Parts: sequence; C-alpha cells; structure tokens
Amino acid sequence: MVIINQIQDLHKQAMDFAEMAQIAKLKGDSVSALKLSKQAFEKERLAAELIVNNLVAEPTRSVLHRSAATLAIDCGEIAAAERLIAIVLSGNPPQEIAEELKDLFVQINIDKYFARRGIEFDSAKL
Repeated sequence: MVIINQIQDLHKQAMDFAEMAQIAKLKGDSVSALKLSKQAFEKERLAAELIVNNLVAEPTRSVLHRSAATLAIDCGEIAAAERLIAIVLSGNPPQEIAEELKDLFVQINIDKYFARRGIEFDSAKL
C-alpha cells in the first residue's frame, strides 16, 4: 500500500509540473516551461520505476511509462524516452498502449532513420 501511495503522489506531482509547464509555454516562457517539463519527467520516471518490475500491474505500469516517455520527449530526453518505451514493450502492455508507444518510437526516430540512408524527409508532410 505504501508503494501505491508513493506512485500516486509522484504521478500527481508530475501532472502538476506538466500543467505548469503548459501554462509557461502559453505565456511564452520557454525557459520555465523546459525546467518544469524536466521536473514533471523526473517525477513520472520515479513513479514508473516503482512499478517497473511488476508485470501484472497493467495497465498502470504501461500508462506510467507512456506518460514518462512523453514527458521525456517534451524536455528533449529522447534516449530516456526510448528506454521507457522499450521497458513497456518488454512487458505485457495492453494492445492499445503498445501501439501508441510503437508509433511514438517511430515519430522520435523517423528523421534519424532517413538521414542515415541519405534521404531527405519532411516530417511536416507526414
């Protein structure tokens, strides 16, 4: 029960920081927005770590990792996002979440994929 409370508390803090980051973005304060996004990511990452090895705790495990991956992308932590996506997909995520994460992985890697092959790719046209 203590772990569940810790997870819930960290998740709530992460969502509060994420909301503050969105408000900062809307106000045009990109420095504060980035700082708050990083804080949101760290809180959500910590929450996800508390449940990472509990493969039967679905969909909570997948939802927390998906959220942490998304927050990682928001603050430019692409490698961390990739790791979080891989962790979820190595478990038993619900199909819908697995598909969302596969799409997210493609989105953050498609430019690099084409660049390695010498192909100019305009993701805006995708």
